[in-house]
Amino acid sequence: MSLATATASPPDVKLVLDRDGVILEATCAVQNEDLRPWIGRPWLDTVVDPGRAKVERIVADARSAGVSAFRQVNQRFPSGLELPIEYTAVRQGRKGLVAIGKSLQAVADLQSRLNAAQQAMERDYWKLREAETRCRLLFDRSHEAVLVVRAEGLDIVEANPVARSVLGILQPLPEADSGQPLLPELAPEDRRALERMLNRIRDKGKAPGILIHLGADARPWMVRASLLPSHDGLGYLLQLSSADLAAPAPGCELDVDDLVEGAPDAFVAIDAVGSVLRANRSFLDLVQMGEEASVVSQPLGRWLGRAGADLTVLINHVREHSPVRHFGTTLQGELGASTEVEVAASAAGDGSDPSIGVWIRDIGARLPLAPEDESLGSDLAVLTEAIGRKSLPELVKEAVAALELHYIEAALELTDGNRTAAAQLLGVSRQSLHAKLNRYGSNGEPSRLE
Repeated sequence: MSLATATASPPDVKLVLDRDGVILEATCAVQNEDLRPWIGRPWLDTVVDPGRAKVERIVADARSAGVSAFRQVNQRFPSGLELPIEYTAVRQGRKGLVAIGKSLQAVADLQSRLNAAQQAMERDYWKLREAETRCRLLFDRSHEAVLVVRAEGLDIVEANPVARSVLGILQPLPEADSGQPLLPELAPEDRRALERMLNRIRDKGKAPGILIHLGADARPWMVRASLLPSHDGLGYLLQLSSADLAAPAPGCELDVDDLVEGAPDAFVAIDAVGSVLRANRSFLDLVQMGEEASVVSQPLGRWLGRAGADLTVLINHVREHSPVRHFGTTLQGELGASTEVEVAASAAGDGSDPSIGVWIRDIGARLPLAPEDESLGSDLAVLTEAIGRKSLPELVKEAVAALELHYIEAALELTDGNRTAAAQLLGVSRQSLHAKLNRYGSNGEPSRLE
C-alpha cells in the first residue's frame, strides 16, 4: 500500500502523535470504540508484542525521513478487541506526527480460510493415498486373478501375481502406453462371449459372469467384470475365479466331462442357491440356448418350474432329506417352448452349502399314457353320472375333493411318503396337508393315502 493509496481512502484509525510517539488525538472508523483512554499514552503501549518494536521503528522513520514504511501490528483497543492494523506515519511540521492505519481483518479472515482449506486438502490427499495403498495391497494379495484392461483393444494394463501366473506373465507389466493384449489368450468362442459381456456392461452397467478357458491346458475360469473409469479413459476390472468342478483321479483315463456332455438327458450342476455352474448340450437344447457361457451363473429357476418355486422345493428336499427322484415339473425355453420333464438331483461335496447335480429327462411324449390319471378319470365319470341327482355346488365340491385327493396321492408317491416334502411340493403347510389326510381318510371309504 502506497502513501497515496492510504490517503486516498479514509483511514480506519488515525492517530496524532508528538515526536516521542505519545498520542495526542485518536479517531477510529472500524469499531464503535471510545479512544479517549489513549490520549496521553505512548502509542507502543496500545499494541500487542511483538508490535512494540514495529511502532518504535515507524516513529523513528517518520521523524528522520518524513514518512515511514507500512508495518502491520496487532492493535489492542480500550474494549480489549484486537485487530490487525497496517500503519504508516508521516511527519507533520517539526513537532508532531500523524499515523494512519487500515484494518486487515478481512485479509486475515481470508488467510485463515485459505489455511483451513489447505489443511483440508492435505487431509483429503493423505486419505486418498491411504485408500490407494489399501487397494493396492488388496489387488496384489488377492487369491483371485484380477486384471485391469483398457476398454479399447482390451490391452492388459495391470495384473496381480495370480493373474500373471494364470496368463504366463513372468514380470510385472511395464508402465507403457500399450499393454499385453488379452484376447489372443482366449479361444475364438470365448473371445466372442467376453466381448458380448463387456459390451453389455458398457451399455447397461452390469452383466452376469461367463466361463472362459485360459492357459495351455484350457483351464476353465469364471470371469466377472465391472467398469473402471480412470484418467487414462474407460477400462474394465476383470476378476477370474477357478471353475474346476473336480480334480481328475490319478491314473484315471475315463473322461467324465465327455460322458456328461454327450448324455441324452440334460445335466446341470448348480450351487447351493441355484446358480448354474455347468451344463451339457442336452440342457442347452431344452432351454434353447446356444452356448454354455450364456447359462453359467444364471439361476436355474429362470427355466425350471413355476417362477423358481419348484427349484426352491428341490434344493430344500436335497438339503434336508435325500436325493430327489422322479420330480415332475416343466422346463421353459428361451424361445417359448415348454417341456414336461422329470428331475433327479443329489448333493455333491461336504459342508452346509454343497453343489447339486441335477439330471433332467424329457417325459412329455409319455405323459398322456400315465396310468395315474385312470383313477381320477373314473372318479370324474362317477360325478358326471350324478348330474340331476345332486346340485351344481355339491358336484363342484366333490370334484374339488377328488382333485385334491389325486394330487396329494401323486405328491406322496413322488416323495416316497414323506409328508413334509409332499407339502412343500404342493405349496401348502404340513399342518394343512395333515388335516386333508385326516378328512379324506374318515369319510367311510378306504383311504388310498396310507
